[in-house]
Amino acid sequence: MKILVATDKPFAKVAVDGIRKEVEAAGYELVLLEKYGEKAKLLEAVKNVDAIIIRSDVIDAEVLDAAKSLKIVVRAGAGYDNVDLASATAHNVCVMNTPGQNSNAVAELAFGLMVMAVRNMYNGTSGTELKGKKLGIHAYGNVGRNVARIAKGFGMDIYAYDAFCPKEAIEADGVKAVASAEELYGTCNVVSLHIPATAETKNSINYALVNRMPKGGLLVNTARKEVINEEELIKLMEERADLKYVTDIMPVANETFAAKFAGRYFSTPKKMGAQTAEANINAGIAAAKQIVGFFKDGCEKFRVNK
Repeated sequence: MKILVATDKPFAKVAVDGIRKEVEAAGYELVLLEKYGEKAKLLEAVKNVDAIIIRSDVIDAEVLDAAKSLKIVVRAGAGYDNVDLASATAHNVCVMNTPGQNSNAVAELAFGLMVMAVRNMYNGTSGTELKGKKLGIHAYGNVGRNVARIAKGFGMDIYAYDAFCPKEAIEADGVKAVASAEELYGTCNVVSLHIPATAETKNSINYALVNRMPKGGLLVNTARKEVINEEELIKLMEERADLKYVTDIMPVANETFAAKFAGRYFSTPKKMGAQTAEANINAGIAAAKQIVGFFKDGCEKFRVNK
């Protein structure tokens, strides 16, 4: 078996060493393609591999057509919208992610953004504290659970909404479950977004929803930029000078946000949620282990395509 690590943005060396150890211990061959830049190099590299580990690299129909021996793709991370799932299924290729491996890193970044925002972007003026504020967690998955854990240390009043997570599971963590997104936004001073980008969620964070937030509301996005209706959020922030927006995913309209809402808006220059040494190592090694499990035992626990 030949396993390709195709990462235009490479793993840390210690992560690659860990991946190699897992792959070679199973008797497989590891091939590295790093900082490849051109898609043509990826198309050439996938021709005779049985498995691929990627990060934010795009695996589309063209790549899948070129990868004649491919049986599995593992995205080292939680999100997998960079993989064409329908095409993978048509090519009889299993696609997995590595949920939970980056969760603490993303949750910690969410709080870094929150603290910066409530302290007025560290501009020297008097801000507010997170203690005692109502925090709304929009989607209670692996990241959302870590956000709740950290929020307890800040002394926040924690609420969550997740259409797919039972109320009992949320409340077992000492978090108040609400019945709708509308209720969450209408209740909370700070809302932390952790929803995936799907047909249902794209552009769903819109004028009507965010306008429900109390005066001084703060929206934190460490999820996906596609879930934000940028045009409507800009309109709302023009009308409500009390609202702040901080994001780990630079909007398409970043220049407009930055020009219009200085002191109330911040975006990281690139997505940084999973950019820690620990998350990098955890996700890479988890991907390698899942590939070995797939070939050795037929394990498809983290499969995301049908």
